[in-house]
Amino acid sequence: MRIRRLVSENPVVIFTRSGCCMCHVMKRLLLSAVSVHPTVIQLEEEEIAALPEVAGTGDAAEDGGEMPAMYIGGTRVGGLESLVALHLSGRLVPKLAEVGAITEMVL
Repeated sequence: MRIRRLVSENPVVIFTRSGCCMCHVMKRLLLSAVSVHPTVIQLEEEEIAALPEVAGTGDAAEDGGEMPAMYIGGTRVGGLESLVALHLSGRLVPKLAEVGAITEMVL
């Protein structure tokens, strides 16, 4: 499956749908705050339905079903709100360093 392969091959992946402005905000936050360039993939509607399966739960409601959906190191992190929460709590940089998305700690 294309989605599973993309998640496993890239340290930071953002899946989005056409016209999603929140994806742009996520990319800007990652670039400006921690100098990370995520892999951004625009999905078709039928592929969006497969995201909970890739996350491992098979339950769209449990996974939030939000778009855009970000994965770090193959694990679903969530959407924009989850990314901001990780950043503000100080857990984003260590998580990115752990998967090799950044090589030095950004202050």
